[in-house]
Amino acid sequence: MKIPYGISDFKSLRKESYLYVDKTNYISSLEGIGSKYLFFIRPRRFGKSLFLSTLANYYDLNNKEEFDELFESLYIGKNPTELKTSYLILKFNFSGLNTDSKEKLYLSFKETIRQAVIASLSKYRALFINYQDIVNKLEELEDVKSILNFYIEKVKDAGQKVYLIIDEYDHFANDIIAMGDSDFYKEVIRATGFVRDFYETVKIGTESVIDRVFITGISPVMLDDLTSGFNIASNITMNKLFNEMLGFTEKEVKGIIEELNIDLNKEELLSELRKNYNGYLFNKDSRERVYNPDMILHFFSQWLMTGDYPDQLIDDNVRTDYGRLNRLVANEANREVLEDIIIEEGIVADIITRFSFDMMYDEDYFVSLLFYMGLLTIDKQYRTRLLLKIPNFVVKTIFWEYIEKKISEEYQINLDLNELRKSIEEMAYEGEIEPYIDYINNHVFKAFSNRDLINYDERYIKVILFAYLVDSKAYKPYSETEVENGYIDIYLERDIRMPDVKYEWIIELKYLKKSERDKLAEVKQEGLKQLERYAASRKFEDKDNIKQALLIFIGKDEYELII
Repeated sequence: MKIPYGISDFKSLRKESYLYVDKTNYISSLEGIGSKYLFFIRPRRFGKSLFLSTLANYYDLNNKEEFDELFESLYIGKNPTELKTSYLILKFNFSGLNTDSKEKLYLSFKETIRQAVIASLSKYRALFINYQDIVNKLEELEDVKSILNFYIEKVKDAGQKVYLIIDEYDHFANDIIAMGDSDFYKEVIRATGFVRDFYETVKIGTESVIDRVFITGISPVMLDDLTSGFNIASNITMNKLFNEMLGFTEKEVKGIIEELNIDLNKEELLSELRKNYNGYLFNKDSRERVYNPDMILHFFSQWLMTGDYPDQLIDDNVRTDYGRLNRLVANEANREVLEDIIIEEGIVADIITRFSFDMMYDEDYFVSLLFYMGLLTIDKQYRTRLLLKIPNFVVKTIFWEYIEKKISEEYQINLDLNELRKSIEEMAYEGEIEPYIDYINNHVFKAFSNRDLINYDERYIKVILFAYLVDSKAYKPYSETEVENGYIDIYLERDIRMPDVKYEWIIELKYLKKSERDKLAEVKQEGLKQLERYAASRKFEDKDNIKQALLIFIGKDEYELII
C-alpha cells in the first residue's frame, strides 16, 4: 500500500493503488443540504484539493465508463446520487497569481480564467461544434467577463450544465493583505474591481448553466467585500455536519495503522499521533476532533521508508506554510495578542465568519485568522464566546520556534547551539538540570531590560524555557500537566524517538520580584510540597527515572535551584 503524501489527484490515487480514506459519503450530504452554491474553509494542507478532485471525478460527464473502477468500492459508489457523471467540470485555481502590481495580477487572473475555460472545453470537445473556432475566439477576448460569458453561452448551446469548482479562492487576496496595501486591495476587489466582476458573472451564470459551485480557501477574507457580487453561497465551514469532512478521525487513523500493518506498539503509536497531530474542531457542538491529514500522511510515508518513527515530526512544507505567522505579527497589537496566546495556550474570542480589509487590525480578526490557519482550534463554549486553544504539540512547537526567533532578533542573542544542546543532554543523560538553566539565564534572561520585567512571571519564563528546548529531540515539554494532586508546571517527557534518554523531569516554577526576596523561604517550602505531591501521582508510579526540581527566579538575572 502506497501513501499518497503530496498527491491530490483522485484518479491517480484510485488507479495506482494508493491509500485512500473514504470521505465520499459527504458527497450525498452536500447535495442534501439544499444550497447548490457552497463555500468551505480549512487550513492549508488539510485535504481540500483532493476532496475537490474527488467531487470533480464523481460529477464529470466523461467518467461514465470509468465510474465503477473509481468509485465501486467507496460509499458513494454503493450509494450513488442521481447527479453522478452529469456535469461539465470547470475548475479555477487562484494560487500562484502574480501580485507584484494591479496590472500583473489582472493579467495572471485573466489568463488563469482563460486557460481553465479552454481546458474545460477541450475535455468535452466532442460536445462542441467548431471547437477550434471557439478556442480561437477565446484567445482573442480581452477581459474576464467576456471570457466567462462566452464559455457560458457555448455550454448553453450544447445543452449542458456546469459544476464550478474554485480552489485557493483567497490566495492572492491574502498576499495583498500581507503586503498591507489597502489601495491595491480595494481597487482589485471592491467597487469596479475585476474580481467582483468575475463573481458577478458567476452569479449570473447560475441562472443558466452553472448549476453547482464549490469554493474553498483558507480564510473568508473577501466574503464581506464580495457580498453584493456573489451573495448566494452558503458558508458551511463551521457546519456541524461537515466537521469531519476533511481531516482524519481517530477511527480512520486506526484504519490506516491496521491497513499498513505497522509493527509498533499500536496504543503507544496512537497516543503519539494524537499528541502531535490531532485536536482540530471546527464546530463547538461536534464531538469528534480530527487529525491534520497532511501531517499523518507525512508521518506514515516516513515510517514506510525507515520502519520507525521519523526524525522530523514536522513536515518542512507545513513549517513553510506557517511562516506566514511572521508577516501577520508585523503589527504590534497582533504580536502582543500572539504572545498572550502562547503564554496562556489559548484565548477567548469570537470567530469572525466574514472578513474585509478594514478589519485586519482588529483583535478578533487576527485570532479568527489563526483559527482558519489551523494554529488555533475550538476548545469549548465559554459564556457567550468560544475558548480557542492550540490544537497539538506540532503547532505548539511552531509557536515556540517563533518565540525563540523573536527573542534572538529583538535582543541580538546569538547562542552557541552546541553548548545549548550539550546542556540539554546533561539534563537528559546525567540528570543534571543546572547547566541548562544556567545557560538560559546567562544568555537570554540577563539580556532583558528592566522594562521587560513588567509582564515577567512564571508563565513567561516557562515559554522561554520551552522555546529553547525545541532544537532538542530529547524531550516533549508539557505545561500544566494535570495529575490527581494538581497541575505540574513543567513536565519534560522523554521523546519516543529517543528511548535512551535516562531522565524525565517534573519542575515546579516560581517567580519573585527582587522586592519580594523575603518570601523566598515560604515559596521554597510551598514548592517542595507541591513537587512531593506530583511525584506521588499514579501517572509516575511505573517510572523510576523521574527527577524533580524546584526553580525559583528572583528578578531577571538570579535564580535558586533545588533538586
